[in-house]
Amino acid sequence: MNDRKVRVRFAPSPTGPLHIGGVRTALYNYLFAKQNGGDFIFRLEDTDSNRFVEGAEEYILESFRWLGIKFDEGVSFGGNYGPYRQSERREIYKKYVKILLDADKAYIAFDTPEELDKKRAEIENFQYDASTRLSMRNSLSMPAEEVQALIDGGHKYVVRFKIEPGEKVVVNDIIRGVVTIDSSILDDKVLYKSADELPTYHLANIVDDHLMEVTHVIRGEEWLPSAPLHVLLYRAFGWEDTMPAFAHLSLLLKPEGNGKLSKRDGDKLGFPVFPLEWKDPATGAISSGYRESGYLPEAVVNFLALLGWNPGDDVEMMDVEELIKKFDLTHCSKAGARFDYKKMIWFNHEYIIKKSDEEVAEMFAPVVESHGVSVDAATLTKIVSLMKGRVNFVHELWEASNFYFIAPESYDEKTVKKRWKADSAVKMTELAALLESLDDFSIENQEKEVKAWIESKEYSLGEIMNAFRLALVGEGKGPQMFDISGIIGKEETLARLKKAVEVLG
Repeated sequence: MNDRKVRVRFAPSPTGPLHIGGVRTALYNYLFAKQNGGDFIFRLEDTDSNRFVEGAEEYILESFRWLGIKFDEGVSFGGNYGPYRQSERREIYKKYVKILLDADKAYIAFDTPEELDKKRAEIENFQYDASTRLSMRNSLSMPAEEVQALIDGGHKYVVRFKIEPGEKVVVNDIIRGVVTIDSSILDDKVLYKSADELPTYHLANIVDDHLMEVTHVIRGEEWLPSAPLHVLLYRAFGWEDTMPAFAHLSLLLKPEGNGKLSKRDGDKLGFPVFPLEWKDPATGAISSGYRESGYLPEAVVNFLALLGWNPGDDVEMMDVEELIKKFDLTHCSKAGARFDYKKMIWFNHEYIIKKSDEEVAEMFAPVVESHGVSVDAATLTKIVSLMKGRVNFVHELWEASNFYFIAPESYDEKTVKKRWKADSAVKMTELAALLESLDDFSIENQEKEVKAWIESKEYSLGEIMNAFRLALVGEGKGPQMFDISGIIGKEETLARLKKAVEVLG
């Protein structure tokens, strides 16, 4: 194992949108592969044709493109181990089903769903295993001629794995340590169905992982019960020497920490559980996505990386390169990770601040244009530099800074009552006259001249500035006043002062 090149895979089913928990699993695989100079494979588990959803495959791929998580090979990426869609590997699986049957490691079963239901009703906690298999309709309990006749007659059948009781099954898990179970508690799982000539998850994954030379299987905690069966399958094929190392990740829990995170939690509390917006092709229902909600991909990646993994220090803000350098599967938690969506918002705020003003301005430009406003890039960048620290999402910049683009049409009543005094109209008229006289309308010169005027008149600085803000903004928000007047310009500043005097009196 130590001499083999690290190869990991992410193998979703195209049955709908990609859950954020699946994104975290893929991210951990990606970080582990990159840290070890290995390969990251994208494989599709599409053997269940009844659950296939149109558009799901492209949705999954687009999600990873947006997040910046890159695959080295697989569906749509190519590679030397294809095909990478399980539905295109039917003949490969049939070969390995035959190997198990010929070695007496599996058997053919003809039990109908009705017969299985009847047996479950007869026997409490019925399990298809060594204690019950000879009482069922299968190739272990029936003459070979009858079995062949049923197959030749087109009767539907499944192939079950023949688990011998009393065997010690050891699963070495990187996160959870050594897990040992007795094979007697396992049932004879279905590995193949003649109805669609396709394998089940258990066989397909073992065969694919072996043939694609996967060295580590990093997956969600929900697959932990399958691990002993997979160990036994590797043993049945004689592949013990190439068995991958397992690492089962903890569950993502609800924000309150009680139970597994679901879409309902997101709907209830107002956060997405999918990377991109998803429109259900069957119902037309739309589910929100992190991209469309205004989250930055690097913020999502950073947040997810810390859900169930601890870098061993107090650093929280880490780009992908830092994550790759620090990532360690042995520092992943066994306990579930609470999905603190408010922390995700904090990460988004921090990444907006971290981005250059030019980058954020470029992202903000379409929002400004959507409100019918045209502004040059240099001015927009200046506005962003003053306002980006006040928002959690780029789209919130409009609400926070729209006074730069549009003069107030009304004035906040509470602010008027508090900030517009009996002599404010007179003082604002004086201020307008002073500003109009300035040839140099730079922020620095405005501040110097206005403060000198206030001092000479013995006016209150706060009183003047509060009334000035109300006149230009319409309420008591915004940055330093000369950062506003300096950007909107002399003509617009004077027009707004004049209007405030007229309206507020």
